[in-house]
This record gives sequence, C-alpha cells and structure tokens, in this order.
Amino acid sequence: MIRAISLSMILLVFLTQGVSGQNENMSFFITSANPGSGADLGGLAGADAYCETLADAAGVGDLTWRAYLSTTGPGSVNARDRIGNGPWHNFEGTLVARDVEHLHSNGPNLTKGTILTEMGDEVNGRGDQPNMHDILTGALMNGNASSSSDDTTCNNWTSSDEGSALVGHHDRQGGGQNPSSFNSAHGSRGCSLEALRGTGGDGRFYCFATDGPGGLVQLRAAKEYVSP
Repeated sequence: MIRAISLSMILLVFLTQGVSGQNENMSFFITSANPGSGADLGGLAGADAYCETLADAAGVGDLTWRAYLSTTGPGSVNARDRIGNGPWHNFEGTLVARDVEHLHSNGPNLTKGTILTEMGDEVNGRGDQPNMHDILTGALMNGNASSSSDDTTCNNWTSSDEGSALVGHHDRQGGGQNPSSFNSAHGSRGCSLEALRGTGGDGRFYCFATDGPGGLVQLRAAKEYVSP
C-alpha cells in the first residue's frame, strides 16, 4: 500500500512538471494580452486582479501578484512601492532583478529575451510586425509617479479614450525621451487599444509577485519521498 501510494505521488509530480514546465519559481512576467479595454484596466484593483488571473492560469496563483503601475493625484501611488522587495525571476527561472533598487538601476537583467509572458513567450519588439514594445507603467524611470499636471496614467487606468500614459520599452530600444528605459520611454498617443497600438504597443503591463518565488512545495516533497 505504501509503495503504491508513493508511486502514485511520484507519477503526479512527473505529470505536473510536464504541464508547468519551468514556471514554478516565476515571480515576474509581462501580460500575454491586454484585458480588452486599452488603458482602462479597472484601476489598480482591476490590473492586479488581471495579474492574479494570468498567474493562476500559469500555475503560480499561490503568490500575491501586483501590476507595476503608478497613479497620480491625491493618494498617488508609486509603481515601485507596489511590487514587494524581490528578487524576481521570469518564467524560465532567470533572475531579472535582485531588489527594487537593482530593478531601477542600470544593471537589471531586463531584455526582450528575459521579459517573458506568464506562459514563457517572448513579446514582439522594435523591428517585429507588429511592434508591441510599449508597456503601460505611468511611472518615471525611478519607478515613482509623475508630478506633472499632464495625464500620465490614462486617468489612473480608467480611460480607454482620451488621455495618455507613460510607457516603457520592454526591448530597451526605440524612440522617445528615454528609448532604452523599460518603464518610462515616452507618453502614449492615447488610451484606447487602437491608440496604444498606433505608437507601438498592445496595452500590456508588468506583473510582479510581492512575496517571492513560489514553488510546488508539496509535490517536490512527494518527489523526494522514497518508499521503504
């Protein structure tokens, strides 16, 4: 009986690993798609919920996920203050940043090849058709919210029409004031999905786990178990 149970547990581990691939320690990803309404993400709460939904579908829903987005005005929020302390790893388990300071320095491992979706896919960048490298953030290069009187967050992520949002370039190249910035390259042309696509984006954003890498702890324990 014990041997039969242990073999079943090991088989479960094998099957789960085949499904989950390399994503069990993922704590950072770029959304595989826009929720559907351009920069109207339902505010921060809606954006966070979308990160959670995608993470759950990818098998890492046990972590707490937050969107890397700033808001402005009374009670403004800095994107850098929402994402925990790190470190963060992508779908393949590659370290992309040790902590918040490293993330916003010149040294994070953020490239087109390391900024992957929750399913491990690479996102089109400059030179690809279509270009999708504009990533919604509403943040300055240091991760803080802008103090400008201009709209930099599409009305705090509730507009899919008028306004503008600061975007970064996930491939670290292109045009704008800071073309190599992952989080603050330039402002968008508008807030609709059509307008975001018109400037080289797709309405995607970054998601970070605030509580460190997860892992299939129970299944790993089962794999390590050897019956007598």
